[in-house]
Amino acid sequence: MSVRQRANHQPGSDGPIPDAAIVTILRPFVRATRPILKALRESDPFGLRGRSAPDGEDRSVREKVLDGLSSVEVPGTAAWADMEVAARQKWWIYRVGRLTTAIAAIPGLGGALARTLPVSAVVGAAAQGMLLVAVAGEHGVTDEDELISLLAWVLFKRRPALSEGPSAAEDAAADARAKEIKGDLTTGGKPTAQRLASAVWRLGRALLSVEDELDKRPHGRFYHEALGLLPVVGVLGKYLGEWSGLKRAARQADKWLAENGLARR
Repeated sequence: MSVRQRANHQPGSDGPIPDAAIVTILRPFVRATRPILKALRESDPFGLRGRSAPDGEDRSVREKVLDGLSSVEVPGTAAWADMEVAARQKWWIYRVGRLTTAIAAIPGLGGALARTLPVSAVVGAAAQGMLLVAVAGEHGVTDEDELISLLAWVLFKRRPALSEGPSAAEDAAADARAKEIKGDLTTGGKPTAQRLASAVWRLGRALLSVEDELDKRPHGRFYHEALGLLPVVGVLGKYLGEWSGLKRAARQADKWLAENGLARR
């Protein structure tokens, strides 16, 4: 049974927000997230992609440095191409995930916008959603409806029906919203931490209308929440809670991919 057939077989929950509204939110989210992740994957500021060390010892210091960098396991290098799916998945979670977790946990990183949003809820969910799409991509899952189904289940515990697809008007609206969300991260210049943080904030704003549903997403442990309420060390508690929730989300994604026959080794 395909993912779409499973979605039809289990039409959704009885939550206050209809499944159709969840899909309407997640469609542009997915469309914005895929090019953001593609930009991160394909960023090659040092020209390392496909680089191999030349024969002989007569090389400049610059060439020797680049030869060393090409062995580092990051997207765009020969070492990355040789990595197993599980190792690539771990890279996304432990490298990019730590940054997105910090964005969600530390209000100061969001500037003035942090004062107008429930930071840990919407931005934490956005960070989880972005990393879930990244994880799915390493398993070869790029179909829009499959990604929506994955996010709907992990973030909202929903199984929406996606058999009919969006109407022409809905499709156009999703495209326009996705363009607004992804901003300039995918155009001109290499992705930077600051531009990535801005993209995560915009993704968070895209989820603001379903804020009440975000309690269903994976969270940290009760002691993380308790620590987050304390003065001074509260930021640490929020960070640890978001980090724990992100790893739990990744495990749930692994389970969902396996159950739907989409996991790769």
